[in-house]
Amino acid sequence: MVAVTVEQHQATATPLVVAHRGASDEEAEHTLRAYRKAFAHGADGVECDVRLTADHHLVCVHDRRVERTSNGAGVVSTLELARLEELDWASWKTRPEDLEAPDSDPERARLLTLRRLLATIVEEGGEPIVLVETKHPTRHGDDVEKTLVQVLRSFDLDRGDRPGRPRVRVMSFSARALQRVHKLSPQVPLVHLVSAKGPSLPLDGTLPKGVGVVGLDIALVRRKPKLVRKFRKHGHGVFVWTVDETADLDLCRELGVDVVITNRPRRAIDRFAAGG
Repeated sequence: MVAVTVEQHQATATPLVVAHRGASDEEAEHTLRAYRKAFAHGADGVECDVRLTADHHLVCVHDRRVERTSNGAGVVSTLELARLEELDWASWKTRPEDLEAPDSDPERARLLTLRRLLATIVEEGGEPIVLVETKHPTRHGDDVEKTLVQVLRSFDLDRGDRPGRPRVRVMSFSARALQRVHKLSPQVPLVHLVSAKGPSLPLDGTLPKGVGVVGLDIALVRRKPKLVRKFRKHGHGVFVWTVDETADLDLCRELGVDVVITNRPRRAIDRFAAGG
């Protein structure tokens, strides 16, 4: 259970650790096994990307196409859920121990839907952080956010933070996507993602209306560490992604960011616990 407020940490607070696509350095990303391992390590929360299938199901897949993370081919938005569920989503990251016991975990290679991920998290209880990123551009347009809000509503997760419930935040690089979520469900906290490769908003510490948190690329934080203070001065929370290296973990702690999003949650937790 998260014992402190997600956003608005004091500058001296240790950042919370959110597992990027689960414990994705150890397990195949966006699989239930990766998320369970992240929580077993003690992560404060998890992050996932969602895309809409041809028959309007939200699935946890980062790429527009399926080739990198499955044994299939094609564009996620043009394939139906049943076809995607036929694919193997983990063999690309097979380890020697998995070859020794291929039948030990039937969930290992299974496609993960957002509904299944949320159901698992809700069932476990507590107040973990759940960051959901909508991917754009997409042929489905605003149907992504409409469907996402419907799914959150079905789990009673669209009314902001409440005791004993997961703490959901919707993230996107698209300000328009975030505004759609805000219009449909104004109590859901929002995170505007900013990449070092091409910032999509002014880096003056301000955020679009209704957005309370910025999600900064670690490359941008390395280059412009004063950005953290700028956003804080405007009352905004600061999340940083993807923070895997020890020096970057130390920098985030020194700057007092609220959340680090990492592929290696165990390393981050151990580093922060050691204090060195």
